Amino acid sequence: MKWSHSLIDYQNYLRIERGLSKNSVENYCLDIKKLIRYLELHQIEVSPIKISSQTLQDFIYQTAKTINPRSQARLISGLKSFFNYLIFEDYRPDNPMELIESPKTGRKLPDTLAIEEIDQIIATLDLSTPEGERNRTMLETLYSCGLRVSELVTLKISDLFFEEGFIKVSGKGDKQRFVPVAPSTIKYITIYISEIRPHVNVQKNYEDFVFLNRRGKNLTRAMVFTVIKKATEKAGIKKNISPHTFRHSFATHLLQGGADLRAIQQMLGHESITTTEVYMHLDRNDLAKTIKKHHPRNDF
Repeated sequence: MKWSHSLIDYQNYLRIERGLSKNSVENYCLDIKKLIRYLELHQIEVSPIKISSQTLQDFIYQTAKTINPRSQARLISGLKSFFNYLIFEDYRPDNPMELIESPKTGRKLPDTLAIEEIDQIIATLDLSTPEGERNRTMLETLYSCGLRVSELVTLKISDLFFEEGFIKVSGKGDKQRFVPVAPSTIKYITIYISEIRPHVNVQKNYEDFVFLNRRGKNLTRAMVFTVIKKATEKAGIKKNISPHTFRHSFATHLLQGGADLRAIQQMLGHESITTTEVYMHLDRNDLAKTIKKHHPRNDF
């Protein structure tokens, strides 16, 4: 079996059998491509079926010199997944990555924005321009619905169910979910669609996208990053802010407000509750208050 053939088969497996998104499939396969380049560079002729644990250890050791522990852990996880697939398909009986341990990285939480900081960022936008109105609507939607940036830029007009108070979101692996949308956000989106968007020369096949650039096409992820970066710097906020920070803040504020973790999981579109638990970083005072309020023996 050649590496090129196994890589194509693995891509199809991830996309069809596991239902992963295009971005997730590319990230998984990136690890395999790094290994293939390493083998070619060192003129090591070995197939995916015959490659040994020692060769993989050498590859990881060399790669670890140029990447941080978190990236190294992701690389090891990606390779383990690939060889588990080969076992699943009966191409090989064992996983040569089985005894290779990932470095301890800890759990790094992204920065969270306070409500006041979100207001400060939005306040920097020039609402006298069409782009400023669009960007405000975009950030309000990102925060109030807890969307991923990819979900924001692909949001469709046909996905808006304002009478019911929901929007339909197409998440990872094209999995769809309905997310409640606040009346204030409905107002901003309605104004943008009815008053700002009609002045854009919409290109063919982009008629249904909510957020458009000046050329009449949907926004890119990079454009959203740029808008947020500029607004954050202008607001004088020194945190490391990205579109995901708004999503993280959405979940954190809901949790601090008493929302159920399962409900937050559904709104974020997480398959596993474990993924959602990363947002449970309430400080000790909040935890102490919770115990005093809800624990039957709260007289301590």
